[in-house]
Amino acid sequence: MLRADAIVDLHDKLTRVWHAEPGAHPGMPSIARGRGPASTADAEADWLARVARQHRANFDLWHIEDEARAPGASDAALADVKRRIDRTNQLRNDLAEELDRWLMEWLATQGLPAASAPLHSESPGLMIDRLSIQALKIYHTREEAERPDAPEGHDARNLERLAVLNEQRADLAGCLEALWQGTLNGTRRFKLYRQLKMYNDPLLNPAIYRKSELDAED
Repeated sequence: MLRADAIVDLHDKLTRVWHAEPGAHPGMPSIARGRGPASTADAEADWLARVARQHRANFDLWHIEDEARAPGASDAALADVKRRIDRTNQLRNDLAEELDRWLMEWLATQGLPAASAPLHSESPGLMIDRLSIQALKIYHTREEAERPDAPEGHDARNLERLAVLNEQRADLAGCLEALWQGTLNGTRRFKLYRQLKMYNDPLLNPAIYRKSELDAED
């Protein structure tokens, strides 16, 4: 079901496609509707569709954050960008949790994970989130290495960074694959770890609910 090489390939493919068509969502696989995928092939396609959606949230977050770094951005523009960053980051975390939830449901049909197996500290969803960010770093670093108007030495510096990023991604992908195979053979297990973000919740963030209370008093 989970193949680290397929996830890396999908991240790279979608990153290229989305940069070629800014603002669009081309190449996004569809998620199966109804009670669940009818076959293994359907389940794998549904799984990769969810990986793609989580990656899209990171893709959007990356470029929204760039807007905040633009020289000359007004205070109003920065406030708007901050709110969009919060919303998109919440979505990113929600979709990473959804990946783990989907995997746990699939594993349950196989009688897994083994309750007696050693617990891994990081879940596949969180590792896939890291792989997603790494794909974006690799794309933009390669872009800088190939920039025709860059100053002298810029390409060499970025080629060095690219080598490090590729090595780190290969290491992380290998760890994800090992965790999944260990889960399947009963020698490792993982849990669904909830992020439980507070900053967007009007009932949990005092910066929101106290302001609402003051507005109500006025």
